Amino acid sequence: MKNNKLIIGSFIVLSLFASCQKVIEVKETDFIGGDVALKSVANAEQAVIGAYSAMNVEMGILLNSVLADEVRTAEFYNSNTTHEWKYGTTDIGIRDNFTAFNLYYRVIDRANRVLVALPNITATTSAETTLKNRLKGEALFLRAFCHFELYRYYSNSAVSTDLAMAYMEVPSLDPQARITVGPYFVKLKADLADAKTLLPTALTDIYRATAPSASALQARVAIYLKEYADAIKYSSEYITAIPLATAANFPGIWKDANNSEVSFKLSRTSSVGGRIGSLYRGTSASASNIGTVTWAPSGKLWDAYDKVKDVRFGAYFKDETTLAPTRQTRLIAKYAGTAYGTAAENVADAKVFRTGEMYLIRAEAYAEGNDLVNAAKDLNALRAARITGYTNATFATKDDFITALMDERFKELPFEGHRFWDLKRRNLPVVRIGDDIYNGAETLPAGNFRFLLPIPNTEIQANALIQQNPGYSN
Repeated sequence: MKNNKLIIGSFIVLSLFASCQKVIEVKETDFIGGDVALKSVANAEQAVIGAYSAMNVEMGILLNSVLADEVRTAEFYNSNTTHEWKYGTTDIGIRDNFTAFNLYYRVIDRANRVLVALPNITATTSAETTLKNRLKGEALFLRAFCHFELYRYYSNSAVSTDLAMAYMEVPSLDPQARITVGPYFVKLKADLADAKTLLPTALTDIYRATAPSASALQARVAIYLKEYADAIKYSSEYITAIPLATAANFPGIWKDANNSEVSFKLSRTSSVGGRIGSLYRGTSASASNIGTVTWAPSGKLWDAYDKVKDVRFGAYFKDETTLAPTRQTRLIAKYAGTAYGTAAENVADAKVFRTGEMYLIRAEAYAEGNDLVNAAKDLNALRAARITGYTNATFATKDDFITALMDERFKELPFEGHRFWDLKRRNLPVVRIGDDIYNGAETLPAGNFRFLLPIPNTEIQANALIQQNPGYSN
């Protein structure tokens, strides 16, 4: 009986295997693989648009607010471990809110598939040839941009021998080890240099990369790597192409009424891309029933402005007195969208590059090169564009200027995804004051290992080659 059972069992297994082989051999009719999908320039363009559609800077915007000193707790507090710098490799806040792996490597993979396919695609007209070249430039730009974001989350070091991340140049599911900062940026900068020669110079479509966007990313990369001559060169390219907004136009940037200063942004609607404003305040049931305030502007940030003369204050904040006396009245209005209770409340496009940032990058680079004259010129130009009746300032030392520069970045760029990473790259602490302090989370000392996020435990388990950041254990 035992032998009969074994024979019967073997027959069943063989039959199933034969059946499986037949199923495997049947070509699917509802699946289009990459070898079929990317056969034309039009197909490749749709793939590039698909890569853009997966782009997200909102996670970095929230991270830099919550982990630094831009916000304070308000009416609903659900991120205590991240706000208090208590996160670890398995922490729910990191895993659900601030894990860059899936987001950015997904976009990189999509860009890489386009780059692999493009050499085998034949352009049939001169217009298609032009578009094909542009698509290559866009794919290279997206690949560089996403690798830089991964670096900011998990490395943010200018030391060439420190660990960066894995730089993916072809689609692959194989485990990858992290490489060091030096070779990582050789690859990233080569991608950007190639991209810039292929991208259009005109800002005909604000939702797709252009040459000024590549210059902006080159400038951002250079300031992180402390390559100050390059930072001046590339930020100057952007400033020449796109001037500072007038005081009259500046508030309209945040209402999407104009694209002053902006070379590239991500489209957001009530149905596509989500509501950036909801990072800080929930949507409202009606004009009188205002949504829950999740994060309020920190007192430190609120009090940094001249509330009458500085156009940024009214563009970034609102004191909603109708909420008094029982609710938090200070609101972040930078991404408020339309009126309370309307369909586009909290809806605003995500601005990726702005001229204001480029002025600050160039000013910092000038100062690091001990050119305080040009450094002060840029800082004063930015302030004059934002503050009515501004009087130029002078600076006796580089240290004095850098202090002023960091204060200005704090005021110019809040809720745009820079503050926490700025403090890390400048080796400065996070310092919260007064009512901004919650549960003892007052200061994150300069150089603390928590300025870098941990490689998530899920990634460690899935990839035996990847190395964890110092200070964390699995």
